[in-house]
Amino acid sequence: MQIFKLIEEIITEPPIPHEPYKQSLKAWAMYCLRYKGFKVIYAQNADFAIETKGAEKLYFKVSNSADDLDNSFSWIVWDSATKSASLIPKK
Repeated sequence: MQIFKLIEEIITEPPIPHEPYKQSLKAWAMYCLRYKGFKVIYAQNADFAIETKGAEKLYFKVSNSADDLDNSFSWIVWDSATKSASLIPKK
């Protein structure tokens, strides 16, 4: 899906760097997506959702580890060793 490619570009080349001691991964991801014009909304069973123009909602969770991730969500994962974020789309 093309939207996931765009989201991946945003989090791998963010408008501001993620500084774990200043902000949470969730707050950083939401800020980066909003900065690039995405409509980021509250999600009851996920960390947040993005509402697309077709009123479809894409649900995201964030994690500091790529282990044991629930495949029913898309994930933004922070790797503290490389100090970079990655996107794992919903399967």
